[in-house]
Amino acid sequence: MPLEDASQSPLHQLAPRAANSHKGDYGRVLIIGGSRGMAGAPALAGKAALRSGAGLVTVAVPRAIQSSVAAWEPSYMTLGLGDECNDELRLEICNGLFVTAKNMSAIAIGPGLGLAPGTASLVQTLYGSIEGPMIVDADALNAISQRPELLQSPAGWRILTPHPGEFQRLSGATCAEHLAERAEQAAAICRRDPTGKTFVVLKGHQTIVADGQHYAVNATGNPGMATGGTGDCLTGVIAAFVAQRMTPWDAARLGTHVHGLAGDLAAAALGQVSLVASDLIDYLPAAFKAIAITK
Repeated sequence: MPLEDASQSPLHQLAPRAANSHKGDYGRVLIIGGSRGMAGAPALAGKAALRSGAGLVTVAVPRAIQSSVAAWEPSYMTLGLGDECNDELRLEICNGLFVTAKNMSAIAIGPGLGLAPGTASLVQTLYGSIEGPMIVDADALNAISQRPELLQSPAGWRILTPHPGEFQRLSGATCAEHLAERAEQAAAICRRDPTGKTFVVLKGHQTIVADGQHYAVNATGNPGMATGGTGDCLTGVIAAFVAQRMTPWDAARLGTHVHGLAGDLAAAALGQVSLVASDLIDYLPAAFKAIAITK
């Protein structure tokens, strides 16, 4: 069956907030990531999730960097894993993480995580056992690429968000230059999962969202976003939308659109050369206003 281009189909909109709503109504997001030298990545993802409407956000990181991550943003909670002297998240020291994850509306794993052997094993176990929806990014994708058979049997909804290098490691194929070919490559990853629970966001110029049968090309964004940390922000945005009960397809499409629009607004104000990832978070409110997403 030919892959259907759904780029022109309407984007989903978040429902208006009820006057008597509370933070529990807007979902609980768990961000799992971080390592020494990479504390900013999960912090960016956590703040992006908050700015995108998540009711509660917990950022789970190695205990060695917990204080740094906690200092970055007072509005999210932090969970320290392991001990003060080691940022390898081994399975045997993270048992409590499974209990925490089961109580979450959405889980995002990977930003700044590193690829210590024990950490990769933890990612692989979570991918195959946690039933809640999971956004898989950065080093978590690299961990899955070490055991590609896991793509055939996710425990729940999975949104994979690779850039071209991560995609090559995941698929074993070089990312195609032609848009339609890239869409088919992304869809092929989705089709490895016979349950239909896997979605791919292939990042880059004209980011592609695919589900195995359809694809959509994102039209927002600019070269100023080619800087470290912007992918972590996207992970947080998509996680927040999933936590607010969007389908993975709708969350991925709206997430890429809003993320790119925030980048466009930031570039218009600051210029592309000076753009940094935290600017995207600062311009998310303007992006939401621009598309009247809560009206």
